[in-house]
Amino acid sequence: MTTKTSTYPLRLPRSLKAAVEKLSKQDRTSVNQFVVMAVAEKVSAMTPAEYFAERKARAGVLFVSGQKVMRNWRPTISAEASTSPERLPLSALP
Repeated sequence: MTTKTSTYPLRLPRSLKAAVEKLSKQDRTSVNQFVVMAVAEKVSAMTPAEYFAERKARAGVLFVSGQKVMRNWRPTISAEASTSPERLPLSALP
């Protein structure tokens, strides 16, 4: 399997470049591999926030045969369950 790559001229302050060189040496990786891993970590850390924001926007929508049939559905709570705090839906929490 071949991975396509591209080059990008990266300008780093000298102090940051020196820190990257030191850390990559401690990590026994090349500077390039260290920077790639750092960027990959940042991208993966930011991606879940976008994913969950999208899911939140679509919450409560049910599609059947391509048509929206329900929006912001909330389950009903029986009288018995309503007195038990461990059975309350998350939306009832402050």
